[in-house]
Amino acid sequence: MSRVLVVDDEPQILRALRINLRARGYDVVVAADGTEALDAAAAVPPDAVVLDLGLPDMDGVDVIAGLRSRSSVPILVLSGRSDSADKVEALDAGADDYVTKPFGMDELLARLRAILRRNAPVEDEPVVEFGDVRVDLAATRVTAGGVDVRLTPTEWHLLEVLVRNPGRLMSQRRLLLEVWGPGYETAQGNLRLYMAQLRRKLEKEPARPVHFRNEPGMGYRFEP
Repeated sequence: MSRVLVVDDEPQILRALRINLRARGYDVVVAADGTEALDAAAAVPPDAVVLDLGLPDMDGVDVIAGLRSRSSVPILVLSGRSDSADKVEALDAGADDYVTKPFGMDELLARLRAILRRNAPVEDEPVVEFGDVRVDLAATRVTAGGVDVRLTPTEWHLLEVLVRNPGRLMSQRRLLLEVWGPGYETAQGNLRLYMAQLRRKLEKEPARPVHFRNEPGMGYRFEP
């Protein structure tokens, strides 16, 4: 049974999430503010955290930082903020995904299942398949329709980061730091160029990508 820590200062949301998650077999712990959440996570580490950004005692981003300082627990952010910069900040701090308030329960549950799957133990160097593409991470080899696809080192690094995080929204800044390194946090042009090259090589219709999706102003998401 997966243990889920739900953090929100709205009693009706806590109640709704507790009922719906328990009905689906989750062990649920609730917290109404950031301090309570960090204490609960330290006492009994959860398998996932559902976290509201707007808390009465501290910003949700600070809670993410506190959680990340001690574990890699998957974090699903609830955000009632319309500004995408707040969501990007949460993703950069270490959140795995976000749902915007008001949210549909089915969408939230689906995203929760996805982040729990991504945190499940896997082989160190898996083979990832999508469409007719096969990515062998151990052999650093990509084929499409059984034919080898030649990638530059930067294209491979970008692809590797994305396929190791299936379904996860990766902010532009995070991708730039992981692929290009410090000093390139604002080089969005590099990211757009190499994403376009990956799509040309690996998507059936690069102009209408299915697997390498862009969320404007936010980042990119790999969908197998």
